[in-house]
Amino acid sequence: MTAPRWFSQPYPPEGASAAEGIRNQLGRPELDLLTILVRESAQNSWDARLTPSRAPVDYRIDMWTVGPAHAGAWRELLLDGAPGGAEDFPLRETLRRGAARVLVVSDRGTRGLGGPTRADDAVGPDRDFVSFIRNIGEPRGTALGGGTYGFGKGIFYLLSRTGTILVHSRCRTPDGGYETRLIGCTLWKSYEAAGSQGDRRYTGRHWWGDTSGDVVEPLVGPAAEATAQRLGIRPFGPEETGTTVVVVDPNLDGLEHAAAAEYLADTIAWHLWPKMISITGKPAAMRFSVTCDGVEFHVPDPRETRPLNMFVAAYESMIGPDGSDLECKSPKRHLGRLGLVKRIMPPVEPTRASRMLDIEDLVHHVCLMRPAELVVTYRPGPKPPSASQGYAGVFRADEAMDEVYAKAEPPTHDAWNPQSLDRPESTFVQTTFRRINEALEGLLSLGGVTRPGASHVALGAASSRFSGLVGGAWGIGGATAFSKPGSTAVRVPKRKVDEEEGSGFHSGSVPHDAPSDTATLGFYGAGTPGDPRADRQAPADDQPYGAAAAVRRRPRVQYVGDPYFDDLGDDSVLVQEFRLPVPGPQRVRIDLAVTLPGSGGRETDPPVGASMPVLLGWEDGDGRLHTGDACVVEGGESVWRALVRPAPDTMTEIDVKVEAVKAP
Repeated sequence: MTAPRWFSQPYPPEGASAAEGIRNQLGRPELDLLTILVRESAQNSWDARLTPSRAPVDYRIDMWTVGPAHAGAWRELLLDGAPGGAEDFPLRETLRRGAARVLVVSDRGTRGLGGPTRADDAVGPDRDFVSFIRNIGEPRGTALGGGTYGFGKGIFYLLSRTGTILVHSRCRTPDGGYETRLIGCTLWKSYEAAGSQGDRRYTGRHWWGDTSGDVVEPLVGPAAEATAQRLGIRPFGPEETGTTVVVVDPNLDGLEHAAAAEYLADTIAWHLWPKMISITGKPAAMRFSVTCDGVEFHVPDPRETRPLNMFVAAYESMIGPDGSDLECKSPKRHLGRLGLVKRIMPPVEPTRASRMLDIEDLVHHVCLMRPAELVVTYRPGPKPPSASQGYAGVFRADEAMDEVYAKAEPPTHDAWNPQSLDRPESTFVQTTFRRINEALEGLLSLGGVTRPGASHVALGAASSRFSGLVGGAWGIGGATAFSKPGSTAVRVPKRKVDEEEGSGFHSGSVPHDAPSDTATLGFYGAGTPGDPRADRQAPADDQPYGAAAAVRRRPRVQYVGDPYFDDLGDDSVLVQEFRLPVPGPQRVRIDLAVTLPGSGGRETDPPVGASMPVLLGWEDGDGRLHTGDACVVEGGESVWRALVRPAPDTMTEIDVKVEAVKAP
């Protein structure tokens, strides 16, 4: 075998595809190149998994700069026989400039690129090598696979500024052994070049490898392993199989290297979370990692990351008894399963990856997937009536319908387009969307009785409309938390309030003829630093303000800020912080109710079938959770948190009560 060199494909007499046409087969996708890379390469890895095997597929992305120890080998090996000039073959100029950056996608626990290395020999089912390296647009060969027509491999070339990749793979041979293969490929643009027999046209496709025969072949065996080692490519273990694709000089869309790594890790979580979760005791189907210059970037755990944990819950609902079967009645066909969950939740903190999916501050989406359980897209549904509610859904197509949904996808597999299908297949996809919408209408109705166009308003929505009345409050009574985080008020039991005290505390938005059972005080957050009145307590009904010294020694509750939403495991909880400023042991308990802003009414007994807020516990300053309806607290400066699970579609009223603990 001779040293590896480049071979440029000339146009044969019968014609061939130009590189530009192949590069354009992905069209103009809405997703960015890094996102498409994650989706398409992970689909390739999943389709190539070893079966049967209980071990998960290892998928990783590494970015690094070719260092001094390998830069010389890169120039020596990859410039030998390099065709054309910088315009026709930009890798030449990249390597001459100095150290190159690379982005490496690799998998293990997959079968590698096996089978014949020549396209004219690939007549059987085992043709992974020629499908990835030689041919374009081959129909998928994996039943229920993620890919459709093999266009996804084009993303590797599109991501490279030089259009160049190196492919290092290890596969099993027909005799049961192992074979390592290494080949380089460039897909750039067609051109003309002068030759010994005159000018000639070239397709813009180039291969780097063993050029001793009539077609360029990959380096194999020890030659492939030694050359990969010289280039700094991670080797395979003795019994490992899989594939490594090295993207030379990647286009990171203007991101710094570390920022790109963080984005890739987040993108993996959003698009591949179904492969990351353990279900019914089974291990996750795939393992993921991202590194940049040797530093690992954490891939978010979907079970612990909001709002992905909602989609995980919806998936578990879908596969469990709470899931629903979606059916098409004419023609009759089972379409798939749907799971939905609805939660009171804080606003989503959007990331670059979630914004790419049009998921900003509110989750109201259904994740669509085929039986391969790779995310196709997040389909938005109607927004909930309250900004503090969200819902998530998962729809998985039935295996018998997989081919229909696959044909509805564009080359990037990120949508289902019924208009691209003929009947009855288009009817099946359209009916899927209709059934999902019907399920969402039921999810968003109150008790299943709210119909489109009805005048009923969810209490959470009403609270948002009244949220401007009081901007914050100070007091000694209960804290009323609207469903919209930040829209809170404090309701205090009626006290004698003298003119001096009352004149500075009444909110200008609250009428003076407020209901006689309450007085709403505003503008100061409870416990606001610097507020001289935050530590003062209104006297009891039978005490004038002159007896304040005696009042201060009585146990009392001092609220710290307004109620807010937080996560407690899988629960979204309402939190009211408070302290007990009077020293000594005191017992706290809580009164919970639901109320409608402006009405003055409160409900402590739910209607039939309705839920009420629930106290989950008391959290001390060290983060320890104390359960029970009551808790003994040592008074002082320590801040405690009351954790409440609010009732959906309501405004929750929290009233912390305190009493002294008598000495034994």
